[in-house]
Amino acid sequence: MEKLIDRITINPQVCHGKPTVRGLRYPVESLLELLASGMTNEEILGDYPDLENNDLLAVLEYASKLIQVKGIYKVA
Repeated sequence: MEKLIDRITINPQVCHGKPTVRGLRYPVESLLELLASGMTNEEILGDYPDLENNDLLAVLEYASKLIQVKGIYKVA
């Protein structure tokens, strides 16, 4: 069974290496902004037919993993 987080891919050739959904040109960042703006999953899926509901769940899972970072340190 596929894990949701596996739907998030990072490829330097796609969207300047930003995390995207399934290698498509849908950055996680953009989808999070749509969700934060109040759009429902159904509205987003209606506007972007390439996406699936599990893609949006994967975006949320990815964001939740990022927030679990213990610390951010400046690199010299």
